[in-house]
This record gives sequence, C-alpha cells and structure tokens, in this order.
Amino acid sequence: MKYIKSQMQQLINENKELHTKFKELKKSLDLEKNYALKALYHAEVADGGKYQQDYQALDDPKY
Repeated sequence: MKYIKSQMQQLINENKELHTKFKELKKSLDLEKNYALKALYHAEVADGGKYQQDYQALDDPKY
C-alpha cells in the first residue's frame, strides 16, 4: 500500500477521531502538516492499522 497525501487528507476529513488525532499529533510534536499526515498514516493506516480498510476504500473506483 502506498502513501498518497490527498487520500490521507480525505480520510482525516471524513473521520472525526482521526482528525482529532491529527490535530493532537501536530500540536504535541510541533510537526508541520505534511509530516503529521505521514506520521499518522504510519501509525494508524499502514501495515494492518485500524483505518487501513477505510484508506483502501478511497482508492476503489466508484462507478
């Protein structure tokens, strides 16, 4: 699975819990937006993470 910034942003925008984690991560570690997105991706999405299926669903074409 590949990290795609736009998909990660969409996932965060659609999920209130992830959005809150994103804001906390950015603030607590004083990270720039792009680094916080990647960190959240690796922590919560990649390698069987809690939100992996939701992230992959964004990649499916919708006919």
